[in-house]
Amino acid sequence: MIRGDAPGSFARSVFHERHPVLVRRVLGALPYGPGQRDALERLLRESTDGVLEPPAADAPDAARWREWGEGHWGRPWGEAPFLWAESHFYHRLLEATGYFGPGAWRGVDPFAPFKDAELAGAAVDDELAALDGLDGLPDDRRARALLASAVWGNRADLGFRLTARDADPVGSGLLVDDGGALLAALDAADGGRVCVVADNAGRELLPDLVLIDHLLAAGRAARVVLYVKPQPYFVSDATTADALAALGRLRGAPARSAAAAVGDRLWRAVRGGALDIRTHPFFCAPLPFHDMPGDLRDELTGAAMTVLKGDLNYRRLVGDRLWPPTTPFAALTAHFPTPVAALRTLKSDVAVGLGAGTVAGLDATGTPWRTSGRYAVVQVAHPQAGPG
Repeated sequence: MIRGDAPGSFARSVFHERHPVLVRRVLGALPYGPGQRDALERLLRESTDGVLEPPAADAPDAARWREWGEGHWGRPWGEAPFLWAESHFYHRLLEATGYFGPGAWRGVDPFAPFKDAELAGAAVDDELAALDGLDGLPDDRRARALLASAVWGNRADLGFRLTARDADPVGSGLLVDDGGALLAALDAADGGRVCVVADNAGRELLPDLVLIDHLLAAGRAARVVLYVKPQPYFVSDATTADALAALGRLRGAPARSAAAAVGDRLWRAVRGGALDIRTHPFFCAPLPFHDMPGDLRDELTGAAMTVLKGDLNYRRLVGDRLWPPTTPFAALTAHFPTPVAALRTLKSDVAVGLGAGTVAGLDATGTPWRTSGRYAVVQVAHPQAGPG
C-alpha cells in the first residue's frame, strides 16, 4: 500500500510540496475571509505534521468519513493510505472554504478560477482549431488521433502542474497501446452503451468530449454516459458545471469550425439523451473501485465498455499499491463489472501491465518515469466480474 511517510517518496512530496503551493494559490484566487484562511492554514499544518482527527458530529458526511477512516484516526497523516489521505485532504479543503456550509460560500468551487483561466486560454484556441485538420482523415486514422488526444490530454492536470518541472516534455512515450483493441471492441458491440468516467476539466475534458462525439457520430456507441464528480475534487477534476463550461467552449468556437460543429452535436445529444451526464457520491470516496456500491455497479453493468480517464481513476481501478509493473492489467481489473479501458498518463507510482523489457529500459534511465507525466498507457481488459 502506498503511503506518504517514506522520505523522498512521491506521495510525501504531494503533501509537503504540492499541497502548500495549492493552498497559497487558493488563498490568492478568491477573497476568503479570516476564518476560512485560518482553517486552510490549520489544514496544511495538520496534514504535513499532525495527526488525523475524526470529524465532528456536525461535519459534512461525518458518519461516512468516520467509517472510512476507521483505523486511521489519531495516527499521522503519512501512515494512512495515500489515496485515502489525498481524498480526505480535498474533502477537508472544501469544508475549510465553506463549500458545505450554510453561508454565502456554499457551493463555491475554490478551484474555479484556475479552471476558468485554463479554459479561456489561447492554448485551447489552438487545440480547437487543430480539429479542422482532422475532417479529411480516414475514419480509422481520425479515431486513433482523437484517442491519442484524449490520452495525452490527461497531462493537462492543474494539480500535477503545480509542481511539474517545466523542462519535462510531453513526449510520445505510449508504453502500452491497446487503442486498436478498444476501437475493435466498440465496433464488435455494434452501438452499445459506453460509459466514460471523466478525470480533469478544461483542456483534458475537451478532447474527451470530442472523442465522445466521434463515438456517437461513427456509431461506435448508441449512447454515452459521462460520469463527473459531484463536487470539486483534486484541483481540476470535472464536475457537471465544468462539463457544461467545456460544451460552451466548443459551441463558442468560430462559426463553421469543426469544434463548433462538435459542440452543437453534443448539445443536441445531451438534450436528446444520447449523451447523459451523471454523477455519484462514490466518485469522491477515498476507496478503490473494487469497493464501489451496488447501485453504481448496477448502473455500469451491461455497458459495452467503461472508459476510465486519468491517473486517479487508474489508481482506484487497479489499487493504489506498489505492484510489480509487470503485473497483468487484466488480473487487477477482474473485479470490474464491464469491459474496461484505461486512458492514463503516468503521474503517480502505480504502474501495471508493462513488459519486462520496457520496465528495464525505463528503470535504466534513472529518471522518475512513473511520476513525470512523460509516459502514458491505453490498456483494455474484458473482466468477467461477479456481483461483488
